[in-house]
Amino acid sequence: MISFNNPPFVGKELEYIKQAVDSGKLCGDGAFTKKCSAWMREHFDAAHVLLTTSCTHALEMASWLCDLKPGDEVIMPSYTFVSTADAFVLRGAVPVFVDIRPDTLNIDEKLIEDAITEKTRVIVPVHYAGVACAMDEIMDIARRHHLLVVEDAAQGVNARYKGKALGTIGDLGCYSFHETKNYSMGEGGALVFNNDDYLEAAEIVREKGTDRSKYFRGQVDKYSWVGYGSSYLPSELNAAYLYAQLEEASRIDEKRMSIWNMYDETLKPLAERGLIEQPFVPDYALHNAHMYYIKVKDLDQRTRLIDHLKANGVMAVFHYVPLHSSKAGRRFGRFHGEDVYTTKESERLLRLPMFYNLSMEDARYAASCVLSFPDFA
Repeated sequence: MISFNNPPFVGKELEYIKQAVDSGKLCGDGAFTKKCSAWMREHFDAAHVLLTTSCTHALEMASWLCDLKPGDEVIMPSYTFVSTADAFVLRGAVPVFVDIRPDTLNIDEKLIEDAITEKTRVIVPVHYAGVACAMDEIMDIARRHHLLVVEDAAQGVNARYKGKALGTIGDLGCYSFHETKNYSMGEGGALVFNNDDYLEAAEIVREKGTDRSKYFRGQVDKYSWVGYGSSYLPSELNAAYLYAQLEEASRIDEKRMSIWNMYDETLKPLAERGLIEQPFVPDYALHNAHMYYIKVKDLDQRTRLIDHLKANGVMAVFHYVPLHSSKAGRRFGRFHGEDVYTTKESERLLRLPMFYNLSMEDARYAASCVLSFPDFA
């Protein structure tokens, strides 16, 4: 069976993990954590990068830094992972879901302004599949209405919008280094921002509510509990694994892009016949080959195609069930406007195997199995 995903492994991970063990420091903010943060600051032109235990925790930190109060509203797409909403619900905020664009599956920037009320505080664009949202329009809306923008760039690490790294355009950005992502540390993430005013509060939240970071910089002679916080620091073992991959980011990118391009070219005849839709990448976006998906006619056809691929030894999956249709989504949030595309597109989408160690031979076989689906004959 060709797996849908396997965690990336480039070769130096175990060597670096051993170095971390030998250093005698396995808790957070050791040498490898610092190396990972420095790499991202340099490559993404970001002022501050704080490595976290997950993108979920990066989002939770962001929600705290937004200073939300119970009843405040946060605008986001419903077609996203639960963490996007959960991080703000934990602060008592209300997710206000708006419809997505049918081409990129990102939040429809033209629908955001109508969803703004006197309670709105934050807009959360989610860069689906590593393809950028229309950030100029979103930032313009946010500035005119005095709102904050938190980028959920879980899938967008090292992808770009008009040359700018995703996650660095809004007020705060959140990355994921989960095992399904382009670069992985098993479980992990990062909070990214350029405004120095966030730094002290972010460090306190990340360090269990203490000013421990100031202590290690010699700014205070002892550290103490100064505010709200939790334990958001990843282990040095995780950071060591990640740093081995960041060093080889170009090699990982090249391999994933070659698979993405092969899928796109091989399956193009089906799109030309109107049997599937392929990913759309706007001119302003440079994607990162995070995933390759196709959209078929409807839910029934997708189910049969997944079964067909599985019968031929290929694991393919669908993606999010829209949050507004879930039990928690109905309890904690609301959908503004009409759900024209969110549910419809979610029921049509199918993701093909995509990971660094996937052989081109296996990827071509997976594509050939799509071509052999009886509905496409």
